[in-house]
Amino acid sequence: MAAGGAEALDKLERGDWQTLILDRDLPDLDAEELVSIIGRRYPELHVVLLDGSADDVAKSLLPWPVNFRSVRQSQSVAGGSEEALPGMIGDSEAMREVYRMVRLVARRNTTVLITGPTGSGKELVARAIHQLSGRALKAFAVLNCAALPDGLIESELFGYSRGAFTGAVQNYRGRLLSAQGGTLFLDEIGELPLGAQSKLLRFLEQKEIQRLGSAETTKVDVRVVAATNRDLERSVTEGRFRDDLYFRLSAFPIAVPALADRRMDVVNMARHFLKSGADDTGTRLSEQAAEVLVAHSWPGNVRELQQVLERAVILADGETTILPCHLRFNGRRGPVTSGDDARAFPAMTT
Repeated sequence: MAAGGAEALDKLERGDWQTLILDRDLPDLDAEELVSIIGRRYPELHVVLLDGSADDVAKSLLPWPVNFRSVRQSQSVAGGSEEALPGMIGDSEAMREVYRMVRLVARRNTTVLITGPTGSGKELVARAIHQLSGRALKAFAVLNCAALPDGLIESELFGYSRGAFTGAVQNYRGRLLSAQGGTLFLDEIGELPLGAQSKLLRFLEQKEIQRLGSAETTKVDVRVVAATNRDLERSVTEGRFRDDLYFRLSAFPIAVPALADRRMDVVNMARHFLKSGADDTGTRLSEQAAEVLVAHSWPGNVRELQQVLERAVILADGETTILPCHLRFNGRRGPVTSGDDARAFPAMTT
């Protein structure tokens, strides 16, 4: 018995199995994507997919081999295939390279540096690395280095002892110790103060921490995945980022492309966001609206696409088709490409 998809993969690697009974509603991975992964790794394994129906329960009592060749794989590349990562969508060459890099490094403990513009999905990549690793059942902790004042970063990372400073009325474990056995995702690592940089480097080298106000050191087994939208090499040159920490963090770099560099993914992503919305009522994109989305430059990347679609659903006011007149980019109406869309809304102000 496995608690989720990641644990199931781990058990398959360590044993000789003939049949896998798989619930479609997994807590950590997408069931269809997991089937594709298993199909590549274990083509002789019999897989039963359950959704709780009586028919599925009956089928689970009998050998029911899945023909993995009939399972549509999300991406195809020369000499093989790269399925999309959990929570990610994209069939472009740039995204297939991201998927490939994540799968290469996920099972190792190597420190990873994810680069890319704001809103491009760097945290999704970090979560995929965690979910596909042997640490998947442990904690995935997140710390945005730009969200805290400089004076609080160190105590948040490494923890503190009671009485270490005014207001420290009890011990605090800190993010690193809280992620014991799992993964710590340091977002906006380029904003980390120099003082905290030296302590983070020491942790990466020695795998131990010292809480503020304590003389004791504690061994911690945590994988660090960092992300930035800054040019860290330039920050090193300007003296704002330690070169030794930069080289330590970038042991395995992964570059996430801007949405404008993978426009072939825009329509599929838009349809996914519409389908997965909390108030989904079967809303679809018109061909003209899809053309407008592809033509947009997307300075806000995936995050902007989500906001544009959420706004479009509201402006459609119950209609089942998104038209160009429902699209707003930074408060402005998208271009009208068809006479059918002539009933445009007034321009919104920002």
